[in-house]
Amino acid sequence: MLEPRAQHLLKTLIERYVSEGQPVGSRALSRHSGLDLSPATVRNVMADLEEMGFIASPHTSAGRVPTAKGYRFFVDTLMVAKALGQDEIHRLEDELVADRPRELVNTAAGLLSQLTQFAGVVMTPRRHDAAFRHVEFLRLAERRVLLILVTAQGDVQNRILHTDRPYTQSQLVEAANFFNQNFAGLPFAAIRARISEELRVLREDVAKLMAAAVDAGEGALAEDEALVVTGERNLLHATDIASDMARLRRLFELFEQKTSILHLLDLSQHAQGVSIYIGTESGLVPLDECSVVTAPYEVKGKVVGTLGVIGPTRMAYERIVPIVDLTAKLLSQALSQQLVDE
Repeated sequence: MLEPRAQHLLKTLIERYVSEGQPVGSRALSRHSGLDLSPATVRNVMADLEEMGFIASPHTSAGRVPTAKGYRFFVDTLMVAKALGQDEIHRLEDELVADRPRELVNTAAGLLSQLTQFAGVVMTPRRHDAAFRHVEFLRLAERRVLLILVTAQGDVQNRILHTDRPYTQSQLVEAANFFNQNFAGLPFAAIRARISEELRVLREDVAKLMAAAVDAGEGALAEDEALVVTGERNLLHATDIASDMARLRRLFELFEQKTSILHLLDLSQHAQGVSIYIGTESGLVPLDECSVVTAPYEVKGKVVGTLGVIGPTRMAYERIVPIVDLTAKLLSQALSQQLVDE
């Protein structure tokens, strides 16, 4: 543990750096710390903090900046969360309401982005009741079939099936007709339970096509908008990130692919309350200069997803954490109330 004087100076340095974005020198730190210490004493404490890895000295400045280790100590030990303003609270409460079921997740991501000026991310609720309205099979090549899936909400998903034998288009029409007549409107989980019994009435080759369609269809609906990302362009104005175009390019590729972010949010579902990943703690190279603040959200007491904010490590954690926390709680309330109303 750091002695109290060093803790106070580290806290002051981080707050000044987050606020101003410039390395903090010993004179400025002495002036703003509120402690009766000479610049020489402050320099000695800063040297100790640097030796322990909590701060670093950029080559271009005599001042110091926090390291990932310094930020971690700050959020774990020194940070005091700030109360949100009434305007922010009312905005979240007014927009995250149960009568907008299809908009709730998108609204939550947008609010996170707008209130923090970083990227807002929300993993959509895991659904085990995903159903389809209509399917079609289209022959692409001898052993490749396009599955066209219309969801219960009217969205269209396409998946390519690689089959172990060729099918004619008439066989594909026959299979689609059977699928639509017998299974339309049912969740894929229910179809899977019935499929082995009911498909005995069909030839084995068509039965295999049906089984492949169930696997692909269930996967398509599970992946459909599994992650909502809003406000990525805000990071273009974060000088800590935008100054390195190669890093920025990798970051936007990460947002586009989504899979890695989904994995991180999936891990966060098991946390109690807010989690903070600083720099390399996320395990994702494009986020080495970023921090991710996440919180799980629930429906009727059961965790169904995670939301959060992605921004530079130089962020006002004491403000971001309450925003993420309250957004998760209000989204949980709205989704749970939606089920009650239904």
